[in-house]
Amino acid sequence: MAVINQPGKFQPSDFQTDVCDCCDDIKICLCGCFCYLCLGCTIASDMGECCMFGTGYAIRSVYRTRYNIKGSMCNDCLMSLFCPVCSTCQLKRDIKHRKEQGTF
Repeated sequence: MAVINQPGKFQPSDFQTDVCDCCDDIKICLCGCFCYLCLGCTIASDMGECCMFGTGYAIRSVYRTRYNIKGSMCNDCLMSLFCPVCSTCQLKRDIKHRKEQGTF
């Protein structure tokens, strides 16, 4: 998983939604709850990665680095370990927002 866009292209920021903002997008929330691996595959596809890397801390860390989002690998690992559905939904919501803004 090579990071193509290095930090600096984007100003340092936070994720555009909170990890617990699942109700902001019910479709993503339901997909995460009932078809978690499918949601992971769409994230991987969005990022041009292999489907098996769509969930977990690795894809989250690559995304954070690509878009200069504040955080750490330790935090990514903990979020993916203890809140896998919520953190994956957060990532998909952020991708959706960036697509709408034309920055993805």
